[in-house]
Amino acid sequence: MAGHHEQFIKQEGKIFTKSFFVLLTLTLIGFFFIGVRYVKGIGAVSNMSDGYPWGIWIAYDVATGTAIACGGYAVAILIYIRNHWKYHPLIRSALLTSLFGYGLAGFSVMIDLGRYWNSYGFFMPSRWQINSAMFEVALCVMTYTLVLAIEFLPAVLWSMENSKGNTLRKVTTWLHPRLVPDEAKMASGLEWVKSSAAWLRPRLEKFLVFFIVLGITLPTMHQSSLGSLLLIAATKLNPLWHTGFLPLLFLINCVYIGYGIVILESIISSYGFGRSFEVKELSGLSKIIPWLTLIWLTVRIGDLAWRGQLAAAVKFDFYSNFFLLEFLLIACGSFILFSETMRRSPRWLFISAAMMVLGGALYRFNVYLIGFNPGQGWHYFPSFAELMITAGIVSLELLGYQVLVKVIPVLPNPNHHANGH
Repeated sequence: MAGHHEQFIKQEGKIFTKSFFVLLTLTLIGFFFIGVRYVKGIGAVSNMSDGYPWGIWIAYDVATGTAIACGGYAVAILIYIRNHWKYHPLIRSALLTSLFGYGLAGFSVMIDLGRYWNSYGFFMPSRWQINSAMFEVALCVMTYTLVLAIEFLPAVLWSMENSKGNTLRKVTTWLHPRLVPDEAKMASGLEWVKSSAAWLRPRLEKFLVFFIVLGITLPTMHQSSLGSLLLIAATKLNPLWHTGFLPLLFLINCVYIGYGIVILESIISSYGFGRSFEVKELSGLSKIIPWLTLIWLTVRIGDLAWRGQLAAAVKFDFYSNFFLLEFLLIACGSFILFSETMRRSPRWLFISAAMMVLGGALYRFNVYLIGFNPGQGWHYFPSFAELMITAGIVSLELLGYQVLVKVIPVLPNPNHHANGH
């Protein structure tokens, strides 16, 4: 990523906006319930049980949240493997979204663990179970979060190199009008920070290619393993979703969700920040999605036909309805993108991407929660506290993104176009 910093800009504007305080309020409410969970135990805030040992935290924050956070992975495949460098201006915002998504997914696992105080054993190789798909997921998610942080670090260092201290002055003054920083001390500290960043950044960028390779390899491993986790639940997962193709389906699913979320993030940020829509880049990106979903849907239908489950898919009962909703969202959303005219419309791009992200996310929810039935006598619906903890984690992700794009060059620079390396 060296030499490409001019492709990105900071979003000018106030940090402390109305949306900032709304998201902050939701975050604080969520973390209040997290505090209750650690003080009173997981049973005080959760409806999970022996029959449903994981609930919405795993189904959304991990299984679905990591797929939604695969924008960086999907765009990296396009740029670094398929050599389409014209999409490079999209990579930084995708990386930031992925970093928050994976970091908070790992955090939610710590909330979900009943005996979280034993988690130190994960760092002891003598306790590793290398044949476990769950161990692979945990190891890859943790490592990938670190890789994403390293990949995003050059953007932070470049911003520090070119900092004028304005953000610090704004925050200090907002905290207390009389708390004006000492200009001489600030200038001295700022110069030290800038020189340190200028020394570290070029050295880090020399080795960044190794982290990019890791950043493509790790999600390929753990996204397929998220599907492998449910292979063992042959008697508990509904036949509409239980298949030996689960690892492949989860892997393809995360890629088209990743592209969909990049489109959504771009259009929403452009609309919210009053920027021009990146229609040219998004139109080119959206050409890939319908072919990916076509492969996914073909595998899905072919597998159901092979196992004799097509009739069950159209019974219009509880499970069939969720299957059909998932299928129609993905199929209709991708069908829109076969039209070049619609690919050039921000509105239709948004609609199609939203449908595919919702359909792809519902597929994962169906596998991990809705289609999972441990037997008679077991029921699960998330408690209010569980929902608020999830809402708090999502709000923290949105809040962090909203703030960082205003202090670090993350968004594509509309006045610069990358045509080559």
